[in-house]
Amino acid sequence: MANAREIKRRMRSDKNTQQITKAMKMVSASKLRRAQGTVTAARPYKNKLKEVLSRLVASMGNAASDPLLEVRDVKRVGFVVFASNKGLDGGYNFNVMKKAMEEIHQAEERGVEIGIVAVGKKTREFFSKHGYTIDSEFLEVSDIPNSVDADAISKTIKSAYINGTYDEVHIVYSEFISAMSQVPTAVKVLPITTPESESAEGLDYIYEPSPGEVLSQILPLYLANQVFSALNEAKAGEHGARMTAMTSATDNASDLLAKLDLSYNRARQAAITNEITEIVGGVNALN
Repeated sequence: MANAREIKRRMRSDKNTQQITKAMKMVSASKLRRAQGTVTAARPYKNKLKEVLSRLVASMGNAASDPLLEVRDVKRVGFVVFASNKGLDGGYNFNVMKKAMEEIHQAEERGVEIGIVAVGKKTREFFSKHGYTIDSEFLEVSDIPNSVDADAISKTIKSAYINGTYDEVHIVYSEFISAMSQVPTAVKVLPITTPESESAEGLDYIYEPSPGEVLSQILPLYLANQVFSALNEAKAGEHGARMTAMTSATDNASDLLAKLDLSYNRARQAAITNEITEIVGGVNALN
């Protein structure tokens, strides 16, 4: 059994660790609340944009045409993978990378080339280590994503699709369900598949300057919104996963401290008993 001094040293170390994990839990909880608010606030715009696009395409019929709608033979696929810049978030990054590799292997089985757009340092580290080409990287995305972050990513993949670098673009991110649950998700964003109209019947819109020009403006907005939604979901999932991991670490530290405290008391009692025994033994020897 370790002596009381050694146990006391371990207890101080564990208390320091517990303070760190508790602080990180509180920071993640605060960021999670803000991220959840952003996700909720963005949904009305997302739904309305989807509705407008579906009605516009329904009204144009076969006349709907745009480079972002063009379907062509797939020779090279781009994967935009959203992960974190830091660790200490449980299995968050592992699960996203696992989902990404499943999608990539399916694409490779079709005989296509793969390109990676890395969002987050963990994405870059993982795919560089596994020998994949990193075509673009975004490593300074804020903890609470904004339209600037989404626009930069969407413009990059839009340009790569139009100039033929990619024939398809997929995004892989962790969909936020709750702080305890995040679901790795893969979505094809290019070419854009227009959503089916659910309420366009009986409605006749007048578009200015023309439906085609309106479509050419809405499609990039729709793409940017899909990226923005994925960023929000990914960040909310990251903060939720980190808060859960730090909560677990804090609880484990509490359990360990309780065990160490018991061991310390036993060691201290054993030392006292040993001292009393030695004193009694010395007294008896003198007599």
